[in-house]
Amino acid sequence: MLSRREMVAAMAAAAGAFALPTQARAAEASRDVTAARMARGVGAAYEPKVYTKHEWETVRVLVDYIIPKDDRSGSATDAAVPEFMDTMLHLEPGMRVAHRGGIAWLDHECLRRFSKDFVSASDAERKLVLDDIAFPRTAKPEFSHGVAWFNSFRDFTATGFFTSEIGVGDLGYVGNTPVADWTGCTPEAYRRLGV
Repeated sequence: MLSRREMVAAMAAAAGAFALPTQARAAEASRDVTAARMARGVGAAYEPKVYTKHEWETVRVLVDYIIPKDDRSGSATDAAVPEFMDTMLHLEPGMRVAHRGGIAWLDHECLRRFSKDFVSASDAERKLVLDDIAFPRTAKPEFSHGVAWFNSFRDFTATGFFTSEIGVGDLGYVGNTPVADWTGCTPEAYRRLGV
């Protein structure tokens, strides 16, 4: 685990956020994750390339707060978002310092408040910390680094989710499918547009 000094230095160096993957890199990472899942087979555990064991556990918990399972689709972990993130960090080493610094900040904040790291904290305790960094307009200035990191982490989670098979299904995207007869927009589309 990073010391507090190392964590603050990492976050300051990266201005509290990290660059998101390009569309091409995200697509490459999604393909790699899908191929690796198929090669591993059902039930085989993923072995992180970049994350430590503790970081891996933290990421797995955190992504499901951002995109939980619902009636419509599976959760971020169901969609292999942690695997996507680890693969992206492997492909783009420049993203690692700020990303990992934010995870360390999250643990430090939980330790400061509850004497437990994020994974060990209760659901209510985790939500207290996340509420302080999830809403930029109402966040206190002392949480600015956490807010910037969490915004990037949330975007990274969404990128992983919506480039996965589950995420594409959640969007209802059907791809390029032939249409025998074009009849125009559906009545539902017209209603949405107020036409």
